[in-house]
Amino acid sequence: MTVTTRSHKAAAATEPEVVSTGVDAVSAAAPPSSSSSSQKSAEPIEYPDIKTIRDAIPDHCFRPRVWISMAYFIRDFAMAFGLGYLAWQYIPLIASTPLRYGAWALYGYLQGLVCTGIWILAHECGHGAFSRHTWFNNVMGWIGHSFLLVPYFSWKFSHHRHHRFTGHMEKDMAFVPATEADRNQRKLANLYMDKETAEMFEDVPIVQLVKLIAHQLAGWQMYLLFNVSAGKGSKQWETGKGGMGWLRVSHFEPSSAVFRNSEAIYIALSDLGLMIMGYILYQAAQVVGWQMVGLLYFQQYFWVHHWLVAITYLHHTHEEVHHFDADSWTFVKGALATVDRDFGFIGKHLFHNIIDHHVVHHLFPRIPFYYAEEATNSIRPMLGPLYHRDDRSFMGQLWYNFTHCKWVVPDPQVPGALIWAHTVQSTQ
Repeated sequence: MTVTTRSHKAAAATEPEVVSTGVDAVSAAAPPSSSSSSQKSAEPIEYPDIKTIRDAIPDHCFRPRVWISMAYFIRDFAMAFGLGYLAWQYIPLIASTPLRYGAWALYGYLQGLVCTGIWILAHECGHGAFSRHTWFNNVMGWIGHSFLLVPYFSWKFSHHRHHRFTGHMEKDMAFVPATEADRNQRKLANLYMDKETAEMFEDVPIVQLVKLIAHQLAGWQMYLLFNVSAGKGSKQWETGKGGMGWLRVSHFEPSSAVFRNSEAIYIALSDLGLMIMGYILYQAAQVVGWQMVGLLYFQQYFWVHHWLVAITYLHHTHEEVHHFDADSWTFVKGALATVDRDFGFIGKHLFHNIIDHHVVHHLFPRIPFYYAEEATNSIRPMLGPLYHRDDRSFMGQLWYNFTHCKWVVPDPQVPGALIWAHTVQSTQ
């Protein structure tokens, strides 16, 4: 049984989350973590309820400090503008064309890392983890995301529902996997090849590479425009079949099916932020030219959203981690169907621990990133094999999971759970 209540003490919460009373009503075999087991356990295990998990975390982890959050915000913007100024002033002076091109490419990569950090701080604002003040969170998040051409409130609302229904095969908002029955119906993912052609070429490395590049470069835009990868039951109202219904799921339209009517004004505010940033870029182009604006700004735009797509995809895609059907899903099961990974110095110091400590973020999204490691260490002993971490190469796992985790099937050992077909086939 689940009830809607507060996820932690009143001083730390402002929005309701789903909380289980006692243990989850449906037990499941524990999906193993790659850091603890390579064999699937046949013994049933009960998921702890959210309150039990919350009580293991020190209270101060739920209290964001404005001065800490703002220090990171100012630091990241200072790095971004500093890098941009240095590139603008000095890279054009490089006489060698190959070296100049190489310098611009290096700048784009580095600026992409820094601006991904800004993206993540605005993400903290959307969760209420930046400060205890909703208005301040929204102002800073709107500024941070608008700077990156991200519709802040639009993303905030849909991302909140992703957290609310993580791992739910129908209602999750991000990276809901294909099933065996519908995998050939995803025309965009199959590059619009017919069923026979798609199956013939799906394991050809060059085809997989083209798909992965498209996934990384256009996945974010496809999500914002067409709600790609969301569950079939994730919309707030049905657009109907045929016609132009597919146009009514944009993150830019105030009356989109992705949002409630009460959220329309905030979607318009998101669009206003994008228009202001677009005007700033237009004015900058009148001074330095569109080529310079492209090199200084739009390089990082694609790098940032490459990282965003890769990070989110690998949080929720792992050959040993389940998704759940509507009857078996619970909030705790879904939140624990995420994976912590390692990205070294960049993950810790530029990406604000979003890769390294994401499981606890799904359980309690209002925990600030600078307390995420402490909170994770507090709950790991309790979770045991329910906690998932994979410390193998981040980019190596992006390629492996993309080329192996293609659709899910019912897990024969766990009723109500779905596992990647590749995993089932490899154990038979």
